[in-house]
Amino acid sequence: MVFRFCPECGEALIMRRIGDEGLVPFCEGCDMPYFPISYPCVICLVVRNGKVALIKEKKAEGLTLVAGYVRAGERAEEAARREVGEELGIEAEKPRFIKSYYYQEGDNLMLGFVCAAYRGEFALSEEVEEAGWFSFEEAKRLLEGTKVARFLLEDYLKGENY
Repeated sequence: MVFRFCPECGEALIMRRIGDEGLVPFCEGCDMPYFPISYPCVICLVVRNGKVALIKEKKAEGLTLVAGYVRAGERAEEAARREVGEELGIEAEKPRFIKSYYYQEGDNLMLGFVCAAYRGEFALSEEVEEAGWFSFEEAKRLLEGTKVARFLLEDYLKGENY
């Protein structure tokens, strides 16, 4: 998100060169720069017995991975566990950070995690239409049209597996 007005005084911002940052929205009244914000999110590759959980969200097309916003004051690992619990109804264990990704469509910084899920059956949230366990090869095929979800799966497969 790029600020157009000062969040403190409401004055229209101007673009001002700020050191190495280049042109940045700036409030002359408050003498304060307002750098653009990307919202932190987690995206979780949930694995069990050589398979990955994919979900179909009610508001979206196709299958994807569990994802959601990091809440204020929450650590990313906590957000990964919480999102898996909320969307799939299962316990995410050992969240391990893989890599960060920028998702331009939502202006989000996506923090990619792999989480083990050793037990439990799906109890889907109202946001999720369906979910299932898929082999890694099948998941790669099903995630072909996605960006971040496919990249996270590929990056995970390049490294160590659970």
